[in-house]
This record gives sequence, C-alpha cells and structure tokens, in this order.
Amino acid sequence: MRVFLYAGQGAQFVGMGQDMYEAFPEYKEVVDSVKLGFDHKKLMEEGPIEVLSDTVYTQPCYAIFAAGVTEVLRKHGITPDAACGLSLGEYGALYAAGVWSRDDYIDIVSYRGKVMSDAVKGMTYSMSAIVGSDAQTVEKVCAQAAADNGFVTVANYNCPGQYVVCGEEKAVAAVEEIMANEYKAKPKRLNTTSPFHTYLLKEAGDKLKEKFETVKFNKASIPVAMNVTGKLLEENEDLKALLEEQVQKSVRFEDCLKTLLEKGADEFIEIGPGKVLTGLVRKTARAIGKNINVSTIQKAEDLKKLIGQEN
Repeated sequence: MRVFLYAGQGAQFVGMGQDMYEAFPEYKEVVDSVKLGFDHKKLMEEGPIEVLSDTVYTQPCYAIFAAGVTEVLRKHGITPDAACGLSLGEYGALYAAGVWSRDDYIDIVSYRGKVMSDAVKGMTYSMSAIVGSDAQTVEKVCAQAAADNGFVTVANYNCPGQYVVCGEEKAVAAVEEIMANEYKAKPKRLNTTSPFHTYLLKEAGDKLKEKFETVKFNKASIPVAMNVTGKLLEENEDLKALLEEQVQKSVRFEDCLKTLLEKGADEFIEIGPGKVLTGLVRKTARAIGKNINVSTIQKAEDLKKLIGQEN
C-alpha cells in the first residue's frame, strides 16, 4: 500500500523546484499555469528567503511544488493508494485524492496562508519540540505549567517521543524546564512566533469556513488520514468542518501514521520540500514493529531515481 505524504511548511529554500522545472515538462506546466498576485516562480527560484518564509507566500509556493511533483509522478504511472499530510500538507493529500481541481487547490492554500498570517499579526508566542517523552506526560506538564504561567498546549503530536508545545513564553519555558529536569526529555526551541494549531487561530478557521462554501469539493478517490482526528476521512464526515478545525486544533500526525500503518501501508513517498516526514514515519513504524520503504522527493534527482530515469 503506497502513501503519498505531503510536507508542512518550514523546509522552504531558495531554488526549490528550479531543477524540476528544467527537467520535467509536467512540473513546468504546473508552475507556468498558476496565476497569483506575485511572481511565484521568481520567488521560489531566487528568494529572498525572508519573503519565501512569510506564510502568505510559503503556502502557495508549497502547493505549486506539491502539485508539480504529483503531476510528474502521475505521468509516470506512480499514484497513491492513500494520502496524508502534515498541517499545510493535508491540503496536498486532499488534492492527490481528487477533492479539488489543481486551480482550486492552489487558490485555497493561497487564501489559507493569507488568513493565517492575518490572524496572528501582533501575536508573539513560543514553540518548543519536546523530544524523549510520551504524549501523556507532555500533556500533564502543559496543564501544570499553564496553571501558574499562562497559556500552553500541545500543538503537534508528531511521532512517538516528539511533541511540539505552543504558548506564552513564560509557560513554554516552564514546560521546557520541567520536562528537562524531572523527565530527562530534551526541549528544542523552534524558530517561530506564530501560535498555529491553537484556539488563537479561530479567526482563520472562520474565514476558511466562508471560503469553502465557494469551492467545489469532490469525493475523495483514495483514503486520506486527517490531522484533527488521526483517522481516515469517512464518507459521511464533514470535510469542510475538519479543515476549519485543523488550523486551530492539535495536529495528530502520529495517529495518522499509525492508522495508515495498521491499514497495511508499507511504502511512503514524501513530497517536500524537506524530509521531516520521512523521519517521523520511520520512527512511528519502528515503534510498532512495522517494516516500511520511504522515499523523499525534494530535488529533481530524487524524482528521477523514483521514476527510473537516473543517469
């Protein structure tokens, strides 16, 4: 069972997709067909990284990259049996499942980037990855720290032993101190000030809800594991409501991966840029004793190798 995994933002780099644009006409067609309010091709290829890393621009550039790679794979007969994505990547997974046309996919993601950016303007929050503990302990310590230091919660359940907390600086620092001193975990501060996947993104969720009413949603053609539930999207579920919740609730990526592995997934293709998900799926599979094959696509040479065109 082959799964396409779509990356979340954070691994963008100047030059992303440039070699694919030159090597694959299918990728080039996707890039050239997109019409946005900025020169996406120039930004992806030339930067500057500070602009490319702005959520408003990062999200549509990621979508273009993901759509281009997906199109190349389809052209060469490589299609998914299921799909999943981390945060922004969930939209790529739904595109791979045929829920949206390419134009609608990129338009929705572009809008998502804008409303998420607008929702966090003026906010300064901290995030930290807690490595080497279990989810229940991290949840307990968040509640303990929040009682005296302000808001903090688990924003991402990434894989066994890796959970991301988000909140006010004093509260996040308290979680880091308790986890390190009392539980011997290793906190790693993340370079972000945005409280994504917390209740503070309700405004963005409300605006996405309005946007979804203007877009055609098709029935998913393959199973998609959803961030909010950690389970496969069911036929009678309200996908629009799940996506509205997704920006303001914890990402349960570990549960998504476990669900797919339990359903028989044994081949994963990460569509980047980046290779973060490759590490997460390997750790999750190892934790439950599953053998898997993982490929990462972030450069043209990765794609050529996968489709059998390497020199």
